[in-house]
Amino acid sequence: CCRVTAPVPLSLQIVPLVARLVAESPRYHRAESSEYNILVIGVPNTGKSSLINSLRRLHLKKGKATTVGGEPGITKAVLSRIQVCEKPLMYLVDTPGVLPPKLRDVEMGMKLALCGAIHDHMVGEDVMADYLLYTLNKQQQFRYVKRYGLDQPCDSIEALLKSVALTQGRTQKVTVLTGTG
Repeated sequence: CCRVTAPVPLSLQIVPLVARLVAESPRYHRAESSEYNILVIGVPNTGKSSLINSLRRLHLKKGKATTVGGEPGITKAVLSRIQVCEKPLMYLVDTPGVLPPKLRDVEMGMKLALCGAIHDHMVGEDVMADYLLYTLNKQQQFRYVKRYGLDQPCDSIEALLKSVALTQGRTQKVTVLTGTG
């Protein structure tokens, strides 16, 4: 009767889309070069290097060409061209993440820190945790209450962190030294 086809994964759509966009764009000296050189830019820690590696694995069946990590600042400089496809011949250039020189407001900075675009220590882990708790409560996302065995939602990041530490068995014995003996 009817044949159901699976949707084409996004990673398989990228190379044909780029080739089509470049072919249809007005550019000079089109006949001189049949290769595509594309600069990959974006906010830090959003997967630029991972995308390049994925396209390389998919189209060339080759391994990693660029280092990736779970924190911003892994790509330090613009690297050389990395081939990701044979037909059409396509090279991508990985770049460090870019941010506007000045953030609009503190909330934007907090959101960027929470998604890993800014190093945690630049904002403060405790401040980030407090902002995340505030945001969860504001959006009425209270799954953390059940997950960490709380009686009800709370506004105190210290109380929540103590509960998390107890729930996960992450406590330490501490000896308090006083000056009295």
